Amino acid sequence: MLDRGEVTRLLDQLNGGDSTAIERIVPLVYDELHRMAQNKLRIERCGHTLQPTALVHEAYLRMIHQRQPDYQGRTHFLAIAARVMRQILVDHSRRVNAVRRGGEKRPLDEVLNFAATDEREILDLDIALTRLEEHDAIMAQLIEMRYFGGLTAEESASLTKLEVPDVRRRLRVAQAWLAREMGAAANSAPA
Repeated sequence: MLDRGEVTRLLDQLNGGDSTAIERIVPLVYDELHRMAQNKLRIERCGHTLQPTALVHEAYLRMIHQRQPDYQGRTHFLAIAARVMRQILVDHSRRVNAVRRGGEKRPLDEVLNFAATDEREILDLDIALTRLEEHDAIMAQLIEMRYFGGLTAEESASLTKLEVPDVRRRLRVAQAWLAREMGAAANSAPA
């Protein structure tokens, strides 16, 4: 069982300038990070080259080599990890897609759940999420926490200081916005 008090204590140390604290945090939340990675990769296309353990380890390496934000708690740490995992998946898709272009567009809910077999869709989603972030950073963060981090509406509400119904409403609006943006991109993509 995760010792939430120990994670909080270590996050306080990290925020206080102890850069080695992250090395002691990751083993405590490793199972949660692995579960997040499994959730995203479990429904990826068959034969995907990224494995959950590799995704967690790559996220860890990126996190220890970046400037550490002031973590507001375990959920905030996991939200940051979700963002890093998103970046890794997008980077992976870019590498795979560098060789091939095009592909049939799928419904947004499939893309958000990574049921898409086309790496280009993940890149399109990343572009749309970046646009959404410019339009409404909170909605982009909520999408990221939910679909890349697997956080619940309750966990997202705690992190963003929003009410749970507001989180759910904003998620629905963000999904509609992304569907519109990605639909426009699909209609303008070369055939």
